[in-house]
Amino acid sequence: MTDAAILPTGHNLPELTVSEISQAVKRTLESNFERVRVRGEVSKPNYHGSGHLYFSLKDENAAIDVVCWRMTVGRLRLRIEHGMEVIVSGRVSSYPGSSRYQLVIDAIELAGEGALLKLLEDRRKRLAAEGLFDSARKKPLPFLPEVIGVITSPTGAVIRDILHRLADRFPRRVFLWPVAVQGEGAAVQVAGAIRGFNALPTDGRVPRPDLLIVARGGGSLEDLMPFNEEDVVRAAAASRIPLISAVGHETDTTLIDFAADRRAPTPTAAAEMAVPVRAELLQDVMECGRRMVGGLVRLVDERGVRLEGLARGLPDPRRLLDEMTQRLDVWAERLLNSRGPLLGRRSDLVARLGAGLVTPRQIIDRKRLALAESVGLLRQLSDRLFARKERDLVQTGTHLRPRLLEDLVGRGLLRLDSLGNLLESYSYERVLARGFALVRDALDRPIGTAAAVVPGAGLKIQFSDSEVSVTASGPGRRRRGTTQDDKQGKLL
Repeated sequence: MTDAAILPTGHNLPELTVSEISQAVKRTLESNFERVRVRGEVSKPNYHGSGHLYFSLKDENAAIDVVCWRMTVGRLRLRIEHGMEVIVSGRVSSYPGSSRYQLVIDAIELAGEGALLKLLEDRRKRLAAEGLFDSARKKPLPFLPEVIGVITSPTGAVIRDILHRLADRFPRRVFLWPVAVQGEGAAVQVAGAIRGFNALPTDGRVPRPDLLIVARGGGSLEDLMPFNEEDVVRAAAASRIPLISAVGHETDTTLIDFAADRRAPTPTAAAEMAVPVRAELLQDVMECGRRMVGGLVRLVDERGVRLEGLARGLPDPRRLLDEMTQRLDVWAERLLNSRGPLLGRRSDLVARLGAGLVTPRQIIDRKRLALAESVGLLRQLSDRLFARKERDLVQTGTHLRPRLLEDLVGRGLLRLDSLGNLLESYSYERVLARGFALVRDALDRPIGTAAAVVPGAGLKIQFSDSEVSVTASGPGRRRRGTTQDDKQGKLL
């Protein structure tokens, strides 16, 4: 015998496989719980990459797994979050792969309005903590926008109210981006419209709006839920175009109101915020124009009175002109009367200064005398030097050779003659000997140019042999046939 226990063989139970018993349990659950509504708290929601939604529904005593297939997830009006209290509708089934039973749901709703408000309040606090509702992010609305973009339903009364109010106040160009304002996909369309208007180029074919209005009429809390979605709130906060939120009635509040730059209680009020009243602007312009004209008139009057007061203290311009003309005549007469004596005094001064000048002949004579004195002194010094040297030689018993002494004296005489000839070549008398003449005025001042000759003045012309006195009759004329380099005028 073996150690294994021996099972009794007298029974009539059929043998089932694991799959068969799992399918039997599945059929039993689905037949007995074909349609159920279950209330509980959402725990650990998981939006799978395949598109299916998995989470747990629990209360204080138990928990059950919930699955929502991909085709149903797209039709849900809520995005499931952890901690939400919801009511789900579906059927009870099982998953044989793990021997678990679960709910397969096709609808979900919040468990009462209080739960929905708590959800919205928690979402508002979380987005506010990120700074999406800060007042520093709010942009000022343009005073008079050229183009206004409206995001709303094209078939509702909201767009007609906005257009009618804009036409009454100040007609502007309006572009409508049609969207669904409630139900499935409304939040995605509204967020896409806000981003679409912001993506328009400033110089494109479709002009980019200067102001956006997101509008919807009144409704229940569930109807306004698309404007509470996080995607819509983030799109409104990120809009570079100033945005006005006009969702619901005055008592309705959605999360987009906190992210928008301005909140309007109604769509009609949003149109009033968007543009000023044209008639009031015209009235203000006319009033400003009237005040400006009145101010200019008063200013001109005040300036005129002030100008008249200042003019009383000014003399008559004609009298000033006459007085200055008379003064000019007096000074002109004094100038004419003083010109002759002044020129006479200046001529006398020039004559006195010219008389004190030394002529070139006097300078040459002085230099010749000084040179003669220097030559005589040099000869005396050389004779004394030769005598002293000769005595020194006699005292030392040596005799200088007569030839060497003669050579030394001869070289000295030759150098002296050369210097004399050089000095003589610098003399102007050598120039006169070559046929030139020296012209001087009555004061023995040399005249170098014909322009310096005064007609009727007495001149002295010194040649190499003698001096001739002449009277200048005027500048000479160039003879025909003379060259261009012949610039000497005719004196006589």
